[in-house]
Amino acid sequence: MPGSIRLFVRTPLHEGAELPASAGQAHYLGNVMRCAVGESVRLFNGANGEWEANIVALRRDRAMLRVERQTRTQAPEPDIWLLFAPLKRNATDLVVEKATELGISRLVPVLTERTNTGRLNPERLTAIATEAAEQCERLTVPTIDLPQKLASVLAEWPAGRKLVAALERADAPKLRPGRGPAALLVGPEGGFTPAELDGLRRHPLVVAASLGPRILRAETAAIVGLALLQAADGS
Repeated sequence: MPGSIRLFVRTPLHEGAELPASAGQAHYLGNVMRCAVGESVRLFNGANGEWEANIVALRRDRAMLRVERQTRTQAPEPDIWLLFAPLKRNATDLVVEKATELGISRLVPVLTERTNTGRLNPERLTAIATEAAEQCERLTVPTIDLPQKLASVLAEWPAGRKLVAALERADAPKLRPGRGPAALLVGPEGGFTPAELDGLRRHPLVVAASLGPRILRAETAAIVGLALLQAADGS
């Protein structure tokens, strides 16, 4: 369907602008989607809304796009972050993809005492988030931080942003509706250590919350918790 392809670009968008697609985007347009010169795509860059553009040149690894008209203006998106302990590769990929689809603005990998792995490929995760943003119709791509130790994240936590810690096997209230800047913290498969739990409970901006009576896998907890925060924020 003409115009159904969406691409994220890093250049300003305005009527009449001509911009080259990346080699990967050119390959996608020409070899995967079998597009031709004259067909339209939609572009977004996280700042200028969404624009329709025409393909004016297309080769194996090169494509040139001409911006024609704006189809959507830039609009505010939920100001919700996800803090998560890195998991095995497929599970981490799933968390990044689904968090992007749910509109999260920032993902912060946190290293805990029981984190399964501390090795991440930021470029690969950004590519996953970008593809998810292109497909789910959002106008931005979330920021993905480098891994940080949980204690460091808590020590530098910004004032005014509530941090909801999803705690299993704890006497914590269910996650309740709320508004304003917020973040969700999901721990590793083995849960937080007693010392980490003490640190979380002492922090003035941390709110302990339960996601329900069942013990969820970490990736499931992230999706469920973000859905609840989205509903709480009315988004």
